Amino acid sequence: MSEDRQNRLSKPLTPTTPIRSVDVVVVGGGIAGKACALGLAQLGLNTIEIAPDLGRHMPNPQGAQWGQRIYAFSPSTQKLLAHLQIWDALDHSRLQPVRDMRIYGDRGEKNDYLHLSAFEAGTPQLAWIGESNLIEHTIDQASRFQNKLDRMSDAVERIDVDADGSTLHLKSGGSIRAQLVIAADGANSPIRSQIGISASEESYSQSAVVANWLCTYPHLETAFQWFLPGGDIVAMLPLPGKQVSMVWSTSPEHAAELLKLDQAQWLERLTAIANGAIVKQLGELTLNSSPAAFPLRKIRSKRFIGPEALPKVALIGDAAHVMHPLAGQGLNLGLRDVSVLLNILGNKESFRSPSDLVLLRRYERQRQGDASALLWVTDKLKKLFSASSNTERQLRNWGLGLVNKSHFIKQRLIERALGEIDFE
Repeated sequence: MSEDRQNRLSKPLTPTTPIRSVDVVVVGGGIAGKACALGLAQLGLNTIEIAPDLGRHMPNPQGAQWGQRIYAFSPSTQKLLAHLQIWDALDHSRLQPVRDMRIYGDRGEKNDYLHLSAFEAGTPQLAWIGESNLIEHTIDQASRFQNKLDRMSDAVERIDVDADGSTLHLKSGGSIRAQLVIAADGANSPIRSQIGISASEESYSQSAVVANWLCTYPHLETAFQWFLPGGDIVAMLPLPGKQVSMVWSTSPEHAAELLKLDQAQWLERLTAIANGAIVKQLGELTLNSSPAAFPLRKIRSKRFIGPEALPKVALIGDAAHVMHPLAGQGLNLGLRDVSVLLNILGNKESFRSPSDLVLLRRYERQRQGDASALLWVTDKLKKLFSASSNTERQLRNWGLGLVNKSHFIKQRLIERALGEIDFE
């Protein structure tokens, strides 16, 4: 990195440094926060992004090893990244289009499945699968050349909100004044807590075990998902070449057991589940990354803007909502927050400030419906396939087959998954 760009990563403010004033501060260094900060700066708003690890170099992924954090990117995410002039800069050899999705019930009967096809839906692809590092590295590169954006490796210790904006007090001792604050600081958002926004939280008593695999059969650009007896869910997502990324949602105890398996034990375990359907589809699987696990929960913020009496803060991404990964929509939902916020601020009336109450309410109204619907559907599906009675098993598997026979219902499901957002 050049010396000039090193200076663009703002040095921590000292207690004697005058309070700096900007239009917007984005708190958080994940994909949603980085994309939002870049987009706001591209709108011409003086923007600072703050997170403890923003000074850490994010390497460009390359070679045969693939990162553990793999995401499904919907067309709405692709459209946002294209709007930010990021999409064409990505290494597309590390992106895998998904043309088909096949979802199987837990009885093992041939009609208990749902098939979603890009061809049938009249779209080039249903999604893309790629690494988190790929997106983050490319956003970092673009941010280097955005003169309206400064990035600070620091942490916010306290936020004070008044009628004209917010003052952020930093761990380094300095302070920043902003008209609008974007909280992109994760599921346990300190900003959300400090401004008094409550959030409902429910543990699924599950962990997601993730790992990448080499397979001997081609995946045919297909994402597979198996609902297993007992409530486990196994997804195999296609990666470029003969590779797949696994997400196995299971009990924390079973997850801990899976993390200890060696290659031979893994293959034995994968061969045994789903009546051997996984190895029948993908062939022999060879571990291509170290397995990892993380807990699963549902979080829904009561409000997406705050404080309630005097909103000057907007929540995006995991600070606003967290869902089960069975639909693969968590990141996409967060980036739809970013898309809507950029649309509203990019088309605001000239006399309104970025934190104008009318604008913030527009954002909250547009996002709460989408988030609530997707959280509700994902939660109900997870609980439906965790139920163990024979009647419930028959009904849910029968439902999969019924939906599979209805072109209309499948088209609506695909439209919801695509999540199209147009930039005006």
